[in-house]
Amino acid sequence: MATDKSGWVVGKVLAEQARTRGDKPFIQFEKGHMHTYGEAHVMGNRVGNGYAAIGIAFGDNVAVMLNNRLEYLWSWFGLSRIGGVLVGINTALKGTFLTHVLTNTQARVGVFEPEFLPWLADIEDDVVDMAVVYVPGDVYDADNLPAFKRIEVRNFDEILSGPPDDIPSKVTYRDIGMIMFTSGTTGPSKGALMPHGHLYLFGHAMETHLGLTEDDHYYICMPLFHAQAIMMQFFATLIAGGSAVLAKQFRATTWIDDIREHECTVTNLLGVMNDFVLRQPAKNTDTDNKLRIVSAVPVTDETLENLRTRFAVPKFNELFGMTECNLPVVRPLDAPDEAGCSGKVWDEFFEVIIADPETDEELPRNEVGEILVRPKEPYCFMAGYNDMPERTVETWRNFWFHTGDAGRMDDRGYLWYIDRIKDTIRRRGENISSFEVEAVFLDHEAVKECAAVAVKAEMGGEDEVLICIILEEGAERPAPEALLDYATPLMPYFAVPRFIDFVEEIPTTPTAKIQKNKLRERGLSANAWDREAADYKVSRR
Repeated sequence: MATDKSGWVVGKVLAEQARTRGDKPFIQFEKGHMHTYGEAHVMGNRVGNGYAAIGIAFGDNVAVMLNNRLEYLWSWFGLSRIGGVLVGINTALKGTFLTHVLTNTQARVGVFEPEFLPWLADIEDDVVDMAVVYVPGDVYDADNLPAFKRIEVRNFDEILSGPPDDIPSKVTYRDIGMIMFTSGTTGPSKGALMPHGHLYLFGHAMETHLGLTEDDHYYICMPLFHAQAIMMQFFATLIAGGSAVLAKQFRATTWIDDIREHECTVTNLLGVMNDFVLRQPAKNTDTDNKLRIVSAVPVTDETLENLRTRFAVPKFNELFGMTECNLPVVRPLDAPDEAGCSGKVWDEFFEVIIADPETDEELPRNEVGEILVRPKEPYCFMAGYNDMPERTVETWRNFWFHTGDAGRMDDRGYLWYIDRIKDTIRRRGENISSFEVEAVFLDHEAVKECAAVAVKAEMGGEDEVLICIILEEGAERPAPEALLDYATPLMPYFAVPRFIDFVEEIPTTPTAKIQKNKLRERGLSANAWDREAADYKVSRR
């Protein structure tokens, strides 16, 4: 029998929680006001009515490029009640990266931090659909705006001032609630179309497998434009009826102090965040906290033990998932902590196999292959890539979603994540499109060909970006610093290559396709330039 998903819409969940828990503490931003469920419900109504008043209709996309702040959540609540679609934009995107997201989604309305408006002004001629951008009221300054030719900039307080009247919503779990962009390899980043049922299941997975209750207090310091923060942590809190504190950003220096101050019981760590936290000077107050469980992905045996002893955390959780395919593998709450073990297939909702990446045929237990996933329930998976049908079909070949990740299934039915097997680069929690990195460098007058791949600077370290470059015939070799001076303003800070290698040739197949696997296997050559060794600083803005 199919699962009843009629209530699996964030606006409906909030309305029900407000009805039963109206005065219960729900969400605060850093040290600000703690909003109750009832207050959050009213804000959702105000913003939903506000968006409707400016013409946002069912199915319209709204581009949201904000730092972590409550206006992000109020927008999500409000849009979910009128059928609008939140397009979450990575706050580091600029140049062609930002152009692609806005043109792909054809958003007419945006909500931007003022610090990102100059980037929008730079591409105004290329984003012909964008007409109006709203800026949060606390940072809106009409006297200090970029000189737009056509785009109008307005105060988001206009949206917030919508009436608090309840909105009779016809939105269902089948309707698209959000678009999130994931990196591409042979093309631009892809916008995953995420039904409300898909969004809900992310939160439900965490609620179930972390054992969340109304007594839990979640510390959320990851960016809301990622599934980790907005669905896996925030939506999970909402579903469980708990409370949460939202930080503007992750700060390793105050991570455990913030958790202690807010008496948080659960939080998440991702990738290099583990190392950053452990590198901080130890304090005798580190064990003075109320954490009962931490979702840390991925961890080694050493990292797991160091986190456990340093911060007195009694329980850890790992899992496997993607923006497109939800969380199909999760560790049962009563399972032992095993570093690198993602858990068991959540077979109530998903099928997962380990397959030969060449044939898609299932492999025996303990053999390494590609992780393939498919849902058992409709609308609990992405609905495809926005305006990219060919990419959707490619990813879904042979009726399985291809994750591009390698793993193995042990004799107990537990999945162990191994590594990426596709050309996508993952650095410090960010997926990077090799195609988009290469596109920036190919526009340089001296560059004839190039290829971006992930490499490791040291054994066991994080992935870093290497760009291999073939120069135009007769072109003078530019200094690596000059190349980065050219490229950095055109791309997100996290995608800027750490290594540059000028080469005579790049390996290709007989059909002229670049063999990036050979570049990865080769790793760093003795001639590769390292911007960290050269002390070249990349601004985060």
